[in-house]
Amino acid sequence: MPHKTPEGRMMSIYGLLAFCILQTILPVNSFLVAPLRTRRNGQSWGALQSINVCPSYGTKTSSSQLTAIRDNDPVQEPKGCIDSVARRHLLFSLLATAAATGTVSPAVASTAVKTRAEENEVIDIIKPPLDNRQYETYTLPNGLRVLLCSDPSSNTAAAAMDVHVGACADPVEVPGLAHFNEHMLFLGTDKYPQEESFTGFLSSNGGFSNAFTDSENTVYYFDMEAEAESKLKEGLDRFGSFFSSPLFTESATGRELNAIESENSKNLQNDIFRIYQLEKARSNKNHPFSKFFTGNKKTLLDDTKRQGIDLRKELIKFYEKYYSANQMTLAIVAPQSLSKLKKCAEESFGAIPNRGSPKPEESWKDVPPFDNGNSIVPSSKYVVEAVPVQDLRQVSLTWPLVYGPDYTVEDGLYKKPNVYVGHLLGHEGPGSLLSYLKKKGWANGLGSSNNAELSDFETFEVTVELTNKGLGKIDEVCEAIFSYIKMLTEQSIPNYVFNEVLQLQELQWRFTTKGEPSSYVQSLVESMQKYPPSLYIAGPRRLALDETPDRLLSSPDPRAAFSNNAQLEANRKATLSLLSKLTVDSVMMAVLSKSFEGKTDRVEKWYGTNYNVRPISSSAMLNWMHPSSPEQLGIAYPRPNAFIPSEKGLKVKKSVPEEKLLKARTFEERMKPISPPTIIRDDGEEGRWTVHYKQDDRFGQPKAFVIFELLTQEVYSSAKSAVLAQLYQLCATDHLEEYAYDATLAGLMYNIQVLPRGVRLTFGGYNDKLENFANYVTGELSRDVTNVLPEDTVEFERYKDQITRGFSAFDAKQPYGLAIYYSTLALTPLRFQYTNSQLREALKSTTLSDLTTYAKSLWSSGKGEALVQGNLDKNEALRLVSSIDNTLGFKTISSDEYPPRLKVLHLPRISPGAFPTRISTSVPNVSNSNAASQLTIQCLGRSQKDHVIIEILSAILEQPFYEELRTRQQLGYIVSSGVKAIEETRVLSLIVQSSVAPVEKLTTEILKFADSIRSKLLEPLNEGDVALYVKGLLDRKTEPDKTLASEVTRNWGEIASGRLEFDRIQREAGALLDVNKNDILQFWDNYYLGQSESGRRLIISEAVPKSGVAASKAPVASTGYSRGGKTSVGADGVIKLGVDDIEMFRRDRQEQI
Repeated sequence: MPHKTPEGRMMSIYGLLAFCILQTILPVNSFLVAPLRTRRNGQSWGALQSINVCPSYGTKTSSSQLTAIRDNDPVQEPKGCIDSVARRHLLFSLLATAAATGTVSPAVASTAVKTRAEENEVIDIIKPPLDNRQYETYTLPNGLRVLLCSDPSSNTAAAAMDVHVGACADPVEVPGLAHFNEHMLFLGTDKYPQEESFTGFLSSNGGFSNAFTDSENTVYYFDMEAEAESKLKEGLDRFGSFFSSPLFTESATGRELNAIESENSKNLQNDIFRIYQLEKARSNKNHPFSKFFTGNKKTLLDDTKRQGIDLRKELIKFYEKYYSANQMTLAIVAPQSLSKLKKCAEESFGAIPNRGSPKPEESWKDVPPFDNGNSIVPSSKYVVEAVPVQDLRQVSLTWPLVYGPDYTVEDGLYKKPNVYVGHLLGHEGPGSLLSYLKKKGWANGLGSSNNAELSDFETFEVTVELTNKGLGKIDEVCEAIFSYIKMLTEQSIPNYVFNEVLQLQELQWRFTTKGEPSSYVQSLVESMQKYPPSLYIAGPRRLALDETPDRLLSSPDPRAAFSNNAQLEANRKATLSLLSKLTVDSVMMAVLSKSFEGKTDRVEKWYGTNYNVRPISSSAMLNWMHPSSPEQLGIAYPRPNAFIPSEKGLKVKKSVPEEKLLKARTFEERMKPISPPTIIRDDGEEGRWTVHYKQDDRFGQPKAFVIFELLTQEVYSSAKSAVLAQLYQLCATDHLEEYAYDATLAGLMYNIQVLPRGVRLTFGGYNDKLENFANYVTGELSRDVTNVLPEDTVEFERYKDQITRGFSAFDAKQPYGLAIYYSTLALTPLRFQYTNSQLREALKSTTLSDLTTYAKSLWSSGKGEALVQGNLDKNEALRLVSSIDNTLGFKTISSDEYPPRLKVLHLPRISPGAFPTRISTSVPNVSNSNAASQLTIQCLGRSQKDHVIIEILSAILEQPFYEELRTRQQLGYIVSSGVKAIEETRVLSLIVQSSVAPVEKLTTEILKFADSIRSKLLEPLNEGDVALYVKGLLDRKTEPDKTLASEVTRNWGEIASGRLEFDRIQREAGALLDVNKNDILQFWDNYYLGQSESGRRLIISEAVPKSGVAASKAPVASTGYSRGGKTSVGADGVIKLGVDDIEMFRRDRQEQI
């Protein structure tokens, strides 16, 4: 598997195991909280952690956004061929829902854009064929490079600024200064001196902001609803002042150090940061890559004081040295015209000073990135054996690729040989390296890609996620890797491999769709730092960018092959040049395993990682230099990909007029629902199928999605069933991988999910080969279920081990994740979510025989529901459903056998002013010294008006909550608020994680803030303020879907829930128009103060650490809770729960529904 995610982000080599385990654990809790965009903390509520790799160090924020407890989203856009944007983000979380960001962006126009870069120079910007937005690029008089994009079809605007300076430029005496500087720019400017005023402005306009510090760049960005030009102008003006007149006040400087410390504390038990620091320690210690990038209170305060350094002066010195317009790139995407955007850009960013700063890397251009005798941790020919926090088990081989005459930075940017090498080494089809390792029982997964990318070098890595057996065969695993590399260098890579990789990349380019504006502007500003103006969009998204040695690619037209043989050979040469550097002598090896615990003799300075270093044995190196032949191992080049769609198959059945795609929508048009799916087959309540269908009339792409769900009660009826569901999904997906891998490369996808209400199959992608693909997968799953099960107990134990380690990752969850987990558990019906301890216990006794019996019953009976949507006509849809029906051959069940739908548990009603129900649990990881507390306010109102009022409330309180508990009180780095949907109810949550205050303090301050909301935030509102919040939420709700996948997911949500309210967005928008201040006050009085029949229903969920200054008395496992909860009510009248009481509490609440 090449380590990349959509939008060109790559998965870190050290994140591979996380990815592999994610595959085993995602369905454990089928109704997980979807990730919530949070406030300035880089975390999302579903514990999805988005970290740059090499990890960037970000702060900042976002507006609250409604998320739902629901089935894992069935649909994501197929990844297709991996694109090659240089920077990567890592998605790393072992007990969360994994979501990939959208693809690049845009939608329609087949010619390059002519736009001005200099006063008299016209530049053709190459953009995707379907991108009909208007672009212009130019340079402001102060040297700031600008790229504007006008998209009248959107309500949303976004802007990003990339400052070409990162953590590598930190002074040696002040590690973390670049990151600290990034934090400080949000805390007041000359024109807008109030701290957090930007955040407050964005909150009231449906927006959010964020930033991250990377090795050599720092990126700031925001988005907002911007139909009103005056609001966009103000947003850009506020943003621009960050870079022209930040205050760096004494008070903010002192307080924000606590945020840096809390952020670092959060990362101390994160394997990504821990292992990344070890990786950096293998570079030349005189090279800035080896530095500690995050910083903490010791490096920024204690050490600077000891050295006589004034931190604030050092901050200003850093800012004035590097924050220069000539080293910045700006991108803006907005509904306004280019002329209006250009005026805004000049007014808002023209005052940024041009200090004529040189590129920071000039200062270390003569320092070799790697020097084997001068590194903190020995590099080549050595192996690092490290103890991870989570139960990771993997081996990584890393090679430094230092730019020079034989492999230049231009090779990496324009030819991208790493894409071809990653494609081959990371392939998962028949004859692949991974196929061999799996057959030997040594590996569960493999990834291959470049990783670190700096101005003077990059690294290339291969990581293998090992089985327990593989851990004892590491030398043999590495020998197989070198055997494959030797094949690549000695046996000519077939031309069809190069052409296919190019063709697949071009296919993705051809049908690139709009993504989120905030993601798009980030990718643009980073690209602008690397590529010439004509390639600002195409540069990171296309291969073979140099048509000849003297001419760059100039056409947006997709290519099916290289322009000529000379171009192909130039790319082959660059690929072989990269391969020539993947040698035994230059390899850096690392092994992660819990088996090293108690056997290490070194401790990494910054994160405390225990590790060993030893030379790779001479015998192993000799075997790797002369490995077994590919023929002996049964490895070979990938076969030609049969799933690449034909040109005929890419025909769109119902074209969408270009003007419709770009047209600015009026308010009336936004309030008009889009056409919903219709029922094309209804066998009745007692019949086999209900089939919903919609032919695409909005996106004009040759893609379709098909979702089949077989409703049945038995597949998730116990914790053991849930475990067997996990095992089945893992085994089936693994069995199908060799067949399906080429399909996924060619833009197809499938997903198998066993959920509380049945079994779901999802297929999607280019419709040309979709029917055959779906039929094959369905047949393999249902005709002989043993086909996809383990052949013997040895193989079964390999799968069981993966899931065991996935469950054990729960013990390494961040405290805030634990607080969210337990509060969500308290609201979820018993058979819809089982506890981690229940699943672990059930797994222990599960056997291969159990799995076989379970699998045979899985497809035996049920009621079929389906949605077919996209580039298929009605007859094709019916034929596909009929074909799948014949393949599955299930027995139809009666309506009284249908599985029950999710019904939220009602929290106990408490009297006005009473303390909430309280869950207190210990943080399992004794080394994690953070405390967390979350307040959840349950709203049982089911009307559209209730739903939108709670979202308005969330927008009103999020910035003051953050400002009070994080900025003013400095209680912690993670301070978030937001709304979640659970069935037809909503909850409003406020959460804090802290390394400096115990849960008692956190809970007190959260409740104190909540108690002040009416008097301090709601009563002072005027109707104009309310209208502003309503407008922001209305614009965001009525923002059109960016992709077919997002519309399909929304439609399926209505079908699966049984609500069938396909016009929900417009209903809620209509309800928004009726909201006034009194409605908001009444809502708060009803649900927080308890003045309604539904009453005050609150729960506090606390995670208590066992060590550090935030530690407090360990909570009891059980308070003696019994039916009705009376025995666990304290003297203060509070229902108090320990971790062992939650099951009885849920049972009690379920009986009262």
